[in-house]
Amino acid sequence: MPVIRIELSAGRTQEQKQKVAEEITQSMVAHCGCKPETVHVVFEDVKPSDWAVGGKFLGAPAT
Repeated sequence: MPVIRIELSAGRTQEQKQKVAEEITQSMVAHCGCKPETVHVVFEDVKPSDWAVGGKFLGAPAT
């Protein structure tokens, strides 16, 4: 049961995430021999105000 966790900046649509989940699942099936029903993909949307790169936050905190 592979579990693939994807952390990304919030703002992607459900349709975008659906396509990513499908392609990741297909890749795991093709390259690792997994059954599609065993592949778990978890998306974690992170607010820009909670994500820093190079010591700087990507967005201002919500007020």
